[in-house]
Amino acid sequence: MTTLTRLIKNPLGALGLFLVLFWVVVALLSPVIAPPRGSRDPYMIARTSFSSIPRPPSDDAAFGTTSGGYDILYGIIWGSRTAFKVGLVVVGCSALIGIALGGFGAFCGGWVDELVMRLTDLFMSFPFLIAVIVMSIVLGKGLEKVILALILFGWRNYARVVRSEVLSVKEKDYIQAGVSLGAGRLRLFVRHILPNSIFPIFVLATIDIGTMVRIAAALSFLGVGAEPGYADWGQMINLSRQWLLGITGDPFHYWYTYVFPGIAILTFVLGWTLLGDALRDILDPRLS
Repeated sequence: MTTLTRLIKNPLGALGLFLVLFWVVVALLSPVIAPPRGSRDPYMIARTSFSSIPRPPSDDAAFGTTSGGYDILYGIIWGSRTAFKVGLVVVGCSALIGIALGGFGAFCGGWVDELVMRLTDLFMSFPFLIAVIVMSIVLGKGLEKVILALILFGWRNYARVVRSEVLSVKEKDYIQAGVSLGAGRLRLFVRHILPNSIFPIFVLATIDIGTMVRIAAALSFLGVGAEPGYADWGQMINLSRQWLLGITGDPFHYWYTYVFPGIAILTFVLGWTLLGDALRDILDPRLS
């Protein structure tokens, strides 16, 4: 039975796959669903007005507008591309750095492994969210700075996971047989040890995509992430925070300003989390 078949037969895994594919389609069709207006940057949220008061859903803005007249639907559609950019770039770069450092250190052993692990422990000593916030402030405002800060502290878990897997795999009989037959160390590492040590990384990376998007959204909400008006879900909730309490006698008067972006973040993160959990159950033989 293939991994995809087992994934589809898992109810939660199938739901996670559906949510991820839904946002993939939305991101790919963003120019069709929400065409850019004029020659402006398409990632800057379209505005229907410059009013500081949000407006409810209408023909001009199907999901309404938030403070500043920003079109909520446009921001959600193009924000999906921002979410994938943050998740894939951060996790991809973090995984590569972690695999390179952790795998190389574990394979070489001795002082090399000790040096890599002490460096990893140094970065692990900093609380992740606080470290990313501080680094984002130091680097300056902007989505690219947030991505760089997330990468800088995001490789730690990958290095530890890969190291433990490499230490286990390199003691296997077939690796020892290759050593006794005179196979080169680099050949053994690249063709046999690393491919058999990398499966846990797929699970960790799948879950981390949603996590990194959630953290980036939180940073934008705090004002240290994307610039104002950029199509970012956290930025959109930031624009609505002064309207969270509604008006006197109607606390949900401006519900659309935070409900729609909140649902986007929830479904995106939930999809990747469910998908990662299902892949862990399928790929980890110890859980069979």
